[in-house]
Amino acid sequence: MPGQTPVLAAAICLAGPALAEPAFLDGFDTLDEDRWMISDGWSNGDWMNCTWSRDAVSLRDGHLVLQVQPETPDATGHRCGEIQSRAQFGHGTFEVRMRTGAGSGLNAAFFTYIGPVHGRAHHEIDVEILLRDTARATFNTFVEGAETNGGSAPLDGRSDTGFHTYAFTWSPESIAWFVDGAEVHRTAPGTPIPQAPQKIYASLWSSASFPDWMGPFDASSLPVEAEIDWIAFTPLGAPCAFAASVLCGGR
Repeated sequence: MPGQTPVLAAAICLAGPALAEPAFLDGFDTLDEDRWMISDGWSNGDWMNCTWSRDAVSLRDGHLVLQVQPETPDATGHRCGEIQSRAQFGHGTFEVRMRTGAGSGLNAAFFTYIGPVHGRAHHEIDVEILLRDTARATFNTFVEGAETNGGSAPLDGRSDTGFHTYAFTWSPESIAWFVDGAEVHRTAPGTPIPQAPQKIYASLWSSASFPDWMGPFDASSLPVEAEIDWIAFTPLGAPCAFAASVLCGGR
């Protein structure tokens, strides 16, 4: 798996909006807690039936492993795993190589977000694998709290039988999503696009509140994992930074 790359100084001049975070590639040989914060001790709302827990985040064989864990006598509800970047990022290409488990009522997500918890309006760009259907990826955005530009695409092979690379390129005018190097979805011309810098998140969580969307929650499938080989960011306009990137023709 790729290791961590040093800061690419040339990228500092190329990112937007407002922030200029440099390119990075994190291959999770270690968990860099200067870059990542582990969500721990809370949930995002009553619609989740799990609590973010450091115990549901680990490293194994060079992969970041996020889990939804069964209830245990010493835990309140299920435990689920999430990391989030400490920095906020502007326009650029965001990429993850991931393999998921399978199970109804579960969501494996790679996304950018800023919102009321940060004292800002809600802006978000999503890649989600609803583990009720591991043959498809879904995509979405929120702009000032309004949902827009949703879509989905089939995978060439299920997300629980092998790794896939998911990416999106965010510019001031549009967002394009990619799976295994091929563009599969794009925002409609003239529709609102998030412009606020956002944090990067990777998570695996459960819910019984959205049976029509995520499927009825099935605790018998637990524990379920999402394995992440690497996460990367390249500022808009910066050159291809590593061979596996969609910007270099990687799949």
